[in-house]
Amino acid sequence: MGDSGGRSARGAGAASISDVPVEDRYFLLIEAVHDYAIFMLDAGGRVASWNPGAQRIKGYTSDEIIGRHFSTFYTPEDIAAGKPARALASAAADGRFEDEGWRVRRDGSRFWADVVISAVHDESGALLGFAKVTRDLTERMRLAELERADLVSTQVQIARESEQKRVAQELHDDLGQRLTALKMSVAVLEADLNAGPATRPLASQAHELQIQIDWMATSLRRIAADLRPPLLDDLGLAAALDWLAEDFTKRYGVRASVHLEPAEPGFGEFASTALFRIVQEALTNVARHANATRVRVDLRCANALLALDIQDNGGGAELDQPPARQSFGLLGIRERVRQLHGNVAFSSSPGKGFRMSIRIPLDSLR
Repeated sequence: MGDSGGRSARGAGAASISDVPVEDRYFLLIEAVHDYAIFMLDAGGRVASWNPGAQRIKGYTSDEIIGRHFSTFYTPEDIAAGKPARALASAAADGRFEDEGWRVRRDGSRFWADVVISAVHDESGALLGFAKVTRDLTERMRLAELERADLVSTQVQIARESEQKRVAQELHDDLGQRLTALKMSVAVLEADLNAGPATRPLASQAHELQIQIDWMATSLRRIAADLRPPLLDDLGLAAALDWLAEDFTKRYGVRASVHLEPAEPGFGEFASTALFRIVQEALTNVARHANATRVRVDLRCANALLALDIQDNGGGAELDQPPARQSFGLLGIRERVRQLHGNVAFSSSPGKGFRMSIRIPLDSLR
């Protein structure tokens, strides 16, 4: 490091790169690297040189770090475990040592590093020191963790939908059939009771029981449909959304309409389920919070992008107020959109309704 200024001057005065001595070319190359920390250690592990990349990644200037032991970059637990000494011993014995792990910056923050330590020998084979290259992989690791979290979240969603589908099927096939059989038995009982004057008063009770059974069957079908609408599997997303809007209108008295272009997008099962749930959750939020009389759902596919817009005519909200944002229960929708590699935006103000705009690449839906 002591002759760095002289080397730079000699390199700058050369007529061409071929006129620059090899060692100066190496020095100039190292100085130009900013994405990697490249520096030398003496045989004892003390820092002997420092490049701009090292300063950027680790936070030390050359004056602050040269002469200090490289264990400065290790976490206290790794130092206590003797990891720095083992790294140098391994590099000295094998010529090269590679590792990934946490390292510490000047400000005390940690980063995930990919480290290569290479032994440097003189012509006689004596150990002169080590060349050390460190790359900051923190962002890459964070992205990998997000990808793993996305995968786990997607698998959880698939498992949840599969379980809801199974339960809905069992409710429909098993309990539904039992209720049908029970209603038939009560109908026979009612006819028998009506046949005799003495038992005729009991026939009205049997009739009331049939009404209760009909109510239970209706509730059962609604619960099963909420768990997994059969139309989604049998006829596709468009039919399921039409049913959802019609059912929503009947339940809450809020007129809901759905407009799709094209009429049947033809997405995969996971994407169709996710889009159905997004609209379902959005409509539920409208019913709970919007005080609206109309809501419109527009789904369009164009220019390699799906555009899903849901607009109500309710009271709206100030979106810069945290309670208002939370009251719309948007976290589940955000998560589903994120799983499909899309984005969601909200616009609203008091008295002007609430609008949800979702954009998703079509490649994520096929």
